[in-house]
Amino acid sequence: MHKTIFITGAGSGLAKGTAFGLAEKGHKVIAPVETAPQVTALREEAASKGLELEVFKMDIKNPQDLAQMLEYDFDVFVANAAVNEGGPLAEVPMSNFRELFEVNVFSTLETAQIAARKFVDKGKGKIVFMSSMAGITATPYVGPYTATKHAIEGIAATMQKELKDHGVQVATINPGAFATGFNDRSAEAKWKWYDEAIHFTRKEDMAEADQALENQYDPAEMIDKMVEVIPLDTHKFRTVFPNETEKKMKEEEAQRWNMEI
Repeated sequence: MHKTIFITGAGSGLAKGTAFGLAEKGHKVIAPVETAPQVTALREEAASKGLELEVFKMDIKNPQDLAQMLEYDFDVFVANAAVNEGGPLAEVPMSNFRELFEVNVFSTLETAQIAARKFVDKGKGKIVFMSSMAGITATPYVGPYTATKHAIEGIAATMQKELKDHGVQVATINPGAFATGFNDRSAEAKWKWYDEAIHFTRKEDMAEADQALENQYDPAEMIDKMVEVIPLDTHKFRTVFPNETEKKMKEEEAQRWNMEI
């Protein structure tokens, strides 16, 4: 059955590919993006593919932009819009850290609240939070993003229990490291403020950690998985992909119970 799916932050990355993939399957896709130039770019790309997407600017931090959500009726809400920035947690500038929480946690929850109210009124609907393997694992110098995604895991698991009796489903999607440019931009960001003369974190340790980004997965596979799962009426609370990532997440979670300091 075809659904109407609202997916935030659809101007780039996995969400853009997923928006196109869902539209190809015949679903009606509402695909807001963060900036005005992204509106033009996404509309043009959709037209070139012969696909119909409802595209408009919706910066989730902007209350006027958010009000637009009230104008739409939809079956599934995908809270995808997010920013990413790396750096050592002991030294990351607090303004940078706060900005990540502002987008990835506070504004994301605000969008989910709007969707929740709509779904409770209807007695049905599904909220999908785009989490990450970072919602469970901890990777050095990816701490700011990791903290926000741990928060999203707590939000999603709690809302799942709270909204169940209202007929509203809640789930997470947790991708591994995919080569969309999102992770690479995050790794670059810390070098803007890091200064060897001031900070105690060793430059070589961060540079070594960045090398892990050389082996990221092909986004096409994750997009296929998202296109498959998002419209489903029933599936696991947490969708992790690929399988190696799920294995790694489970192993790290188990290790923490026996970890000593």
